[in-house]
Amino acid sequence: MSDPQPIPAVEHHVRVALPPAAAFDLFTRQIARWWPFVGHSCHGENAVDVEFEPRQGGAVLEVARDGRRVAWGQLAAWQPPRGFAMRWHPGLDADQATLLTVRFVAVDGGTEVAVHHGGWEARGDQAATRRDQYHGGWPVTLAAFAACAAKELAA
Repeated sequence: MSDPQPIPAVEHHVRVALPPAAAFDLFTRQIARWWPFVGHSCHGENAVDVEFEPRQGGAVLEVARDGRRVAWGQLAAWQPPRGFAMRWHPGLDADQATLLTVRFVAVDGGTEVAVHHGGWEARGDQAATRRDQYHGGWPVTLAAFAACAAKELAA
């Protein structure tokens, strides 16, 4: 019996006119300024922030208005301003974690932010469906990030 074919990773990128360190900071420490919580969070409209424990092995936690916290995952790598990787399982058990890697690469005029999201097999029977949902969701999320980065420059 052959092994099933791996499910392809989701890959998206966006360019912003910020240097890598500023883009990394906006993406992580200032995530509440731009993340589209409604539709892309565990607490929905009650979500107010995401906290990154800035170290390998650190937790990534969504924070609700009432102070409740839900794990989004655990950092597998933390390399500011080059990027981070995390075992991603927002609101799920850790055994369902996928692997999310976000890279910040200097380019002429700013930074390319590249998202690579794989390991969908951990989601079992829902793997292909969840992968397709994230394939549609990451462009929305990156567009919100780019819009906030543009406002940052205009300020």
